[in-house]
Amino acid sequence: MAAGSTIGTILKVTTWGESHGKAIGAVVDGCPAGIALSEDDIQAMLDRRRPGQSRYTTQRSEEDRVGILSGVFEGKTTGTPVSMIIFNKDQRSKDYSQIASCYRPGHADYTFDRKFGFRDYRGGGRASARETAGRVAAGAVAEKILSELGITVTAYTRSIGPVSVDADRFDLSEAANNRLWMPDPVAAKEAERFLEEKMAACDSAGGVVECVISGLPAGLGEPVFDKLDAELAKAILSIGAVKGFEIGDGFAAARSCGSANNDAFAVRDGRTVKTTNHSGGVLGGISDGSDVVFRAAFKPTPSIAQAQRTVTRDGEETELVIHGRHDPVVVPRAVVVVEAMAALVAADLLLVSMTSRIDRIRGFFGRQKENGCEDRDRK
Repeated sequence: MAAGSTIGTILKVTTWGESHGKAIGAVVDGCPAGIALSEDDIQAMLDRRRPGQSRYTTQRSEEDRVGILSGVFEGKTTGTPVSMIIFNKDQRSKDYSQIASCYRPGHADYTFDRKFGFRDYRGGGRASARETAGRVAAGAVAEKILSELGITVTAYTRSIGPVSVDADRFDLSEAANNRLWMPDPVAAKEAERFLEEKMAACDSAGGVVECVISGLPAGLGEPVFDKLDAELAKAILSIGAVKGFEIGDGFAAARSCGSANNDAFAVRDGRTVKTTNHSGGVLGGISDGSDVVFRAAFKPTPSIAQAQRTVTRDGEETELVIHGRHDPVVVPRAVVVVEAMAALVAADLLLVSMTSRIDRIRGFFGRQKENGCEDRDRK
């Protein structure tokens, strides 16, 4: 029993470590050989998640420098497990000593204790958002796989609290230019004012991250339990603060009708395409060749500096004020986590789908047989 720390079918990812332990990391098994990969490639994504980048993120000072321990030789993947490590350097475990004997509202303290009869109260242990650094490192490997096929994964902040991106002002290039990763400079400033109000009231906020997978071929995903959208939902809902997932028009489809919600097909340049994308790029659980578009709803950060009612492990009611360094909103740092999980699902299903049709298997191994001697000589 791996305690739910592994995801994937062929491209398997296991994250490990605790928030206040010596280190955290990830192991990626099933990565094809021959992909150019360096620590800098992984670091670029980790830097987007790193804490302490603005007043709207936790001020825990972590460089999150990644080290590759295995699976890469002379700058390329070897086909063996890629193991990565990130050392923790700025833990303040004493900040959590007050909650050793009671449960924080909105956190996994109570449920973790009930499941295991034990919990690491220093920052939440495995239930901490810091675990996602391992996911991001693994996602960087997946994005390298996808880039070999011209597939891109892009996530951004759709809304924070009541402030949403205006479709008329949508500018994806703007997302990297503000602290909230919003592709709308006006909405970003409005969201900052909203966050300032919440912070002044010792409160927090939630929001929505939207993600687009472009270039994914049609035919990925299974028609029953392992649907593409079901796998994405599982991966995204496994992110600690996510409380909702929708794809395409999502819940708005429930207020629509078939004549409006159906995506008409057409032929463009000899290719079958859809004229709209209400389905979000997935039909019957299988990718249809359009952009895959989904959204993840994040709850407000549960660690707030207000007095809250709770109970101790001994069943006594008490009052708790949480101290320490916490994000007033998790959404800006969660953008890259959503992107990483989407990349992992897409890369895994690409590998799984290679075995869906005998003509493709026959074609692949037929070419290998014809070119076998040449391939061996090249090696």
